[in-house]
Amino acid sequence: MRFAGRVWRLLVGIKDGLVLVFMLGFFGLLFAILTARPSPAEVRGGALVLSLDGYIVEEAQAIDPFQALLTGEAPVAEYQARDLVRALDAAATDSRITAVVLDLDRFLGGGQVHLGAIGAALDRVRAAKKPVLAFATAYANDGLRLAAHASEIWMDPLGGVLLAGPGGNQLFYKGLLDQLKVTAHVYRVGTFKSAVEPFLLTGMSPEARENATALYGALWGEWQAAVAKARPRANIRLAANDPVRWVADSGGDLGQAALRAGLVDKLGSRAAFDARLVKLVGADAWSDRVNGYTETELGPWLEQLGTPSGGAAIGVVTVAGEIVDGEAGPGSAGGARIAALLDDALANADLKALVVRVDSPGGSVLASEEIRRAILRHKTKGIPIAVSMANVAASGGYWVATPANRIFAEPDTITGSIGIFGVLPSFENAAAAWGVTVDGVKTTPLAGQPDFIGGFTPEVDAIIQGQVESGYRSFLARVSQARRMSPAAVDRIAQGRVWDGGAARQIGLVDQYGGLEDALAWAAGKAGVAKSGWHPVYLGAQTTTYDTILRRWLVEDAEAGAAGGGRDVMALVAAQQAALAHRLQRDIQRLLSGTGMQAYCLECPAGEAAPARPAKPETGWLGRLAALVTGWSPLGAS
Repeated sequence: MRFAGRVWRLLVGIKDGLVLVFMLGFFGLLFAILTARPSPAEVRGGALVLSLDGYIVEEAQAIDPFQALLTGEAPVAEYQARDLVRALDAAATDSRITAVVLDLDRFLGGGQVHLGAIGAALDRVRAAKKPVLAFATAYANDGLRLAAHASEIWMDPLGGVLLAGPGGNQLFYKGLLDQLKVTAHVYRVGTFKSAVEPFLLTGMSPEARENATALYGALWGEWQAAVAKARPRANIRLAANDPVRWVADSGGDLGQAALRAGLVDKLGSRAAFDARLVKLVGADAWSDRVNGYTETELGPWLEQLGTPSGGAAIGVVTVAGEIVDGEAGPGSAGGARIAALLDDALANADLKALVVRVDSPGGSVLASEEIRRAILRHKTKGIPIAVSMANVAASGGYWVATPANRIFAEPDTITGSIGIFGVLPSFENAAAAWGVTVDGVKTTPLAGQPDFIGGFTPEVDAIIQGQVESGYRSFLARVSQARRMSPAAVDRIAQGRVWDGGAARQIGLVDQYGGLEDALAWAAGKAGVAKSGWHPVYLGAQTTTYDTILRRWLVEDAEAGAAGGGRDVMALVAAQQAALAHRLQRDIQRLLSGTGMQAYCLECPAGEAAPARPAKPETGWLGRLAALVTGWSPLGAS
C-alpha cells in the first residue's frame, strides 16, 4: 500500500506540474498577445529614432511561424517605405518631435525609388526647422543616399565610405554545365532577353552589354544627381572614380578621406553622437544608457498615427516581389492571393478608384495574367485604374500594369523587359557518361516525353518554343492595346529590353513621372473626389497577431543582441559573399525547378534587396511540363 501511495503522489505531482506549466504558458501567451503591438503611450517626444536594421521594402514579408520557431533564427528586419514616409511627414508637423535620428549602422539597403521618397520626406522634416542626424560605422551606396538628406552625418572614426555604384559581374554557368554534361533547353523570345544567357554563354552578349550599360549608367547618374543636390559640397566624383588616390591623400584613413570629401560631417563614437543629441532634445532620466536622450521609436509612433481614414476610399493593391502562382505573400506576389484580394474588394468595398502599386521583376505568365484579369474586372465597373511603379516594374511587372488608365513611374524605376522565356534541363549526356542508356517503344512522337534522362525530341522543343512565342505575341497585344501603339511599334521597344523610367516615358511605356501619392491623387480626381477628400485603403495589409508576436520576439531580440555591432568597411565587403551565395542559389533553382513560361527580368539590377523566400510549387516540375505537352492545363510557374 505504501508503494501504491507513493506512485499516486508521484502521479498527482506530475499532474500538478503539468497544470502549472500549462497555466504559465497560457498567461504568457495572453500577455504576449496583449503586448504584441507597440503602445502609443510609448511616444515620449524628443527624437524620432529610425533604427533601420534591415531592408527598406515595398511590402514586408510575413514570418513563417513554424520555420521561425523551429530554427529560432530571426528573419531579416523589413521596413515598408510608405510607413517611413508617413512617420517622417507626421514628425515634421508634430511639436512633440524635435529631431529625427537615422541609425544606419546595420542598414542593408533598399531600391532607389524608395530611398528617394524617404529622402524627400527627410527634406520636409528639415524644412520644418527640425534637425536630422545620421550615424553609421560605415556607409555604402544606399546608406549614403539616405544620409545625404541629414543636416549632420556622423561616422565612427574607424569606419569609412564605400561608393561602388551599380553593376558588377554576373555568373555564367555554360562551362560548368558542359563539364557536368547537363543540357539546358532554353526557349525565349527577345534579342535583349538576357535572363537565360548564363545557361547559354560564358559571357555577356553584345546586346545584353549594350542594355546594361545604358541602364546602369542612367541609374548611377540619378544617384549622383540626388546626392549632389542634397550635399552640393560632397566630392562624389573623386570618391567614386579615383578611390585609390582619394584614400591615399588621407594616408589610408577612410574616415578622414570621407570627412575631407564632404561625404560626412563629423567623426565620432556612438557615445559622442548620443551626447550631441542630449544637447538637442534633452536627456532621458530613465535611460540606463550613457548619454541617453529622449527618444520615440518607430513602432509606437506609427501605432499612434493609426490608419488613414475619412472621405472616399481609394484602393491600393500591392504587387511586390516575384510573381508566382498560388497564395504566396505578402512580400511575394501570389497570383491567386492578389486576385482574391481584388475580387473581395470589388464585392465588399466601396472603392472609388484603384491604384496598383508594382515593385516586381515579374515571374509566372499565368499568375501575371490572373492578376491582370482581376484588375480588368474593376475596370469594367468603371473604376479608374492607375499604376504606380516603384523600383522595378518589369516583364510580368509590366504585364500587370497594362490595364491601367495611367501609369506613373520615377526616373529611377526599372521597367520594360517585355519578353518571354523558359529553361529546362536534361541529363542524357551525363547519364551516358555513367553508362545509363534508354530504350523503349513509342506510339507517337510525344510518347514518353518529356524525357529528362533520354533527352527531348525535336517535337517537344518545337511545342515549347511555339508556346513561348505565342506568349510573347500575347504580351505584345496587351501592351499594344494599352499604350495605343501598333504591335510592330511595341516589338521594336520590347525584345526583352530593360528601360529606366526616363527612357520608358520617352518611348511611351509610362505616362508621367510621379510616386504613389501622385497616382492616388490622379485616381481620386478621375473618380470625381475632391482634393483631400479621400484616403488610401491597402488591400490585404492587415498583420496577424502571431506575425506581430514573432517579430517582437525574434527581430527585436536580434536587434538588441546586435546593438553596438555596426558594420565597418570590411564587413560591408564581406557581406557581398552572402549576396553572391543567394544569387548562385537563385540561378540553380531557376534551372532545376522546372518553372513554366516566365515573364521575368532576371537581368534587372536587384541592388541590395531582401532575398525573397521561394514559394512552394503546387505541383512538381515534371507534371507542369507534362501538362504543357498533353494540353490539360496551361503552362505556369510558381
